[in-house]
Amino acid sequence: MKKYFMFDELGTNYRREVLGGFTTFLAMAYILVVNPVTLTLANVKDLPDALRMDYGAVFVATAVSAAIGCFIMGFLAKYPLALAPGLGLNAFFAYTVVLVNGSPWQHALAAVFISGLFFLLLTLTGLREKLINAIPIELKLAVGAGIGLFIAFIGMQNAHIIVKNDATLVGIGNLHEPEVLLAIFGIIVTVILMVRGIKGGVFYGMVLTSIVGMFTGLVDIPEKVVSAPPSISPTFGALFSSFSDPSFYTLSMLSVILTFLFVDFFDNAGTLIAVANQAGLVKDNRLPRAGKALISDSIATIVGSILGTSTITSYVESSSGVAAGARSGFASIVTGCLFLLSLFFLPLLGIVTPAVTAPALIIVGVLMVASLGQIAWDRFEIAVPSFLTMIMMPLTYSIATGIAVGFIFYPLTMIIKGKAKEVNPIMYVFAAIFLLYLATL
Repeated sequence: MKKYFMFDELGTNYRREVLGGFTTFLAMAYILVVNPVTLTLANVKDLPDALRMDYGAVFVATAVSAAIGCFIMGFLAKYPLALAPGLGLNAFFAYTVVLVNGSPWQHALAAVFISGLFFLLLTLTGLREKLINAIPIELKLAVGAGIGLFIAFIGMQNAHIIVKNDATLVGIGNLHEPEVLLAIFGIIVTVILMVRGIKGGVFYGMVLTSIVGMFTGLVDIPEKVVSAPPSISPTFGALFSSFSDPSFYTLSMLSVILTFLFVDFFDNAGTLIAVANQAGLVKDNRLPRAGKALISDSIATIVGSILGTSTITSYVESSSGVAAGARSGFASIVTGCLFLLSLFFLPLLGIVTPAVTAPALIIVGVLMVASLGQIAWDRFEIAVPSFLTMIMMPLTYSIATGIAVGFIFYPLTMIIKGKAKEVNPIMYVFAAIFLLYLATL
């Protein structure tokens, strides 16, 4: 085992790998709660049953798909990089595809499945890298920042910090409501933990908020801690029914598939490079086994969609495990085992309310907008599409629309600037596709 994972070459040992894998799990364990809450639209009232997924099944799908992704990454690519359903992509799945577009969640899962297949094909053929390189770095950064704003906006809505306002569309909520105060407490506590550099600060913030909620009577105390995992049958294989439904084959659904592809492109590539650099695994400006790492998330996404969850992606929280000493894929194996163990602790999730999950969404949003400083805001032809990409996501409640607007304006502003030849031809194809998409809205 030590030889397979190259412990001696990487200067690591079992203790460091186990500690690193456990640290990574604590840093990203919030997804076990946030993903089921998001995909089931648990915070949306009066939603038809046909549009609401089964909570227990999504929880199982989340834990199992995360474990599978970690195992593939650990054994195949041998990187200390953990995977799970991605924040932002799950929000797009639930709030845009299902809630706004009114598509059945089975169709959304089918779109994830197809995007995973394309992802795998593009990776195996080498086209994935060409498509990524065709998109200017500023738009990649803007997409990440826009998703961060969108996630934070959803978190504030769920906690009723931001509410509907007939005069101004949105406004500040009633800050005297106990649930709102609990969410604000959670935000403050989580910020303190993150500022102090506490590993797993988001997870611990949720735990402390839940404890305070139980003491104040705002959160129900669970009757038990351990139970058998719920059935996954309500979501398992449900996506395949979409392929016999004519309403699935629309231009709108094509844009959904492309959005899943684009966002996953940026997320995985960026996270892989960042974590590998931190671990000292980049050699001569090249990343060994990069192809295997990219294949890992493709396979995990395909499996995850069959189980019943949104796109699986690499987690930047893996950097906390690397900081704790992880250097090999063995740490990812440890993280995967902990995800499987979590299957037996569903009763504990009953204490997780919107006030508890909101701080996690908001803090993750903060982390995702950190890339804004790298955009050349002094170049107006770059600033316009970047800004529109970012701002349109929360304002239209759609990641796809934000990407569409930005990808249309980029070649337009570059042409006006006289730099049409600097635009990759693939970007013109993207612009045409998204023009058709917006025309169907």
